[in-house]
This record gives sequence, C-alpha cells and structure tokens, in this order.
Amino acid sequence: MSAPPKSDVPIITPHDLAEADGFIFGFPTRFGMMSAQFKAFLDATGGLWRTQQLAGKPAGIFYSTGSQGGGQETTPLTAITQLVHHGMIFVPIGYSFGAGMFEMEQVKGGSPYGAGTYAGDGTRMPSELELAQAFHQGKYIAGITKKLKTAA
Repeated sequence: MSAPPKSDVPIITPHDLAEADGFIFGFPTRFGMMSAQFKAFLDATGGLWRTQQLAGKPAGIFYSTGSQGGGQETTPLTAITQLVHHGMIFVPIGYSFGAGMFEMEQVKGGSPYGAGTYAGDGTRMPSELELAQAFHQGKYIAGITKKLKTAA
C-alpha cells in the first residue's frame, strides 16, 4: 500500500504458514488494529482455513503503535479473531515477563497480550526493555510450541 519493497527481507506466502509448528505474528497498528497489509495477508489464508491446516498451532502477536493510546491492547484483541477462525491457540505472554511488565520509569510498549513498542512517527527505535520483552515472548512461545509438538 505505497510502501517501498524491502528487498533484504524474505517474503513468505500464506501457503508457507502450513509448514510452521507455531507463529509469532508482528505488525504495525493502524487506528487501533492490525494494518491493512497484514489483514490482506491473513485474508489470503482462506484455503488454509478451509482445510484447517493451521488448527491447533500456537500463535502469539507483537505490534507497534504510533502513540500510547494507539492500540497497545486493542490491536492484539482484534487480531485474535483471525487466529480463532483458523483454530490456532492464542498464546499471550500474560505477566510472565515479571518486573518488566510493571516498569513505570520509562516508556515501554507491550501488554499481557504480547510484546510491543511505540514507534511514534517511525523514528523511535525499541528500547532495551521492549527488546527484552520481545525476546522473552519469542522464547516463551517457542517453549510452548515445542511442548505441544512433542506431546502430539
């Protein structure tokens, strides 16, 4: 949607999702919900939905917003509907990040639904705390994915 292509970033197709054991989807927020580009990507998974190829797979969400009131909780909440229709298992981080969830001395995105950052006008980079939360989320969901795969 008018964004220049990023040639150094690998591009997957919706069909590629069937090969994964689990997911952590990340996207920017637009008006308190996932961006239209990511919504279009998920809209293209109709064939996977029809054959239930993503059912039972764990999935988490991380996101960025332009401001503190820009959707740090509404974005993952509205995105969960996509996962539910596929029968995926939504894996929130809850408060498993510990003291980092309660940080009040610095700006920090994220919520119990997933890691997040405040992008502002696009020039702000994630803080060390936001990056630590994202790393925690990846490790946490990977562990759950591994448990589910070995139990099957």
